[in-house]
Amino acid sequence: MSESISQSLAKVKERIAKAARAAGRDPADITLVAVSKTHSPERIAEALAAGQRCFGENRVQEAMAKFPQLRADHPDLELHLVGPLQSNKAADAVATFDVIQSVDRPKIVRALAKEMERQGRRPRCFIQVNTGEEPQKAGVAPGELSSLLELCREAELPLVGLMCIPPVEEPPAPHFALLRQLAEQHDLPLLSMGMSGDYETAVELGATHVRIGTAIFGERPKA
Repeated sequence: MSESISQSLAKVKERIAKAARAAGRDPADITLVAVSKTHSPERIAEALAAGQRCFGENRVQEAMAKFPQLRADHPDLELHLVGPLQSNKAADAVATFDVIQSVDRPKIVRALAKEMERQGRRPRCFIQVNTGEEPQKAGVAPGELSSLLELCREAELPLVGLMCIPPVEEPPAPHFALLRQLAEQHDLPLLSMGMSGDYETAVELGATHVRIGTAIFGERPKA
């Protein structure tokens, strides 16, 4: 018998707390973002019943379809966009999410700034950094971060931190260390890094947000 979502959540939280204490950190300083992409509202409701309030979705339209009723039932729910954002979805992203973790290019900065002003809603933002400089992956190259940051500040985007997804075939620790160094250099307090396979390493290296899907919800359903 597979373990329930509440059991999986409890295990993940305990492992986060253990990694935090080993690094001399307060476990309360780490936000668990439960990544619910492709999982049903019923499974998300199970996590909500177990006390989880912070969720991540990869696609704007999927979140729009799944979360209105869940939000109505749980007004304290916080929703993060953790997948790539297209500029034509900026209006829906600003309307739907509390946090947008995938700001990665000037076109997105301008589209979000315009929509935030129009809607009077200001989701907090992370810049996604492509630490491995992989051509197929979203994120700004580390060397181009300064100019994108400057644009974010000119546009008055509510920027709070940096996010990364390390290359699958490389050890994650050097990428997490680089992200932390970049955040410190640019005076950004939050670091979103670490997923189901490497979140303890991320916590040891300073993650304030870990994005965990499979370890909580199990394997994603086949589309």
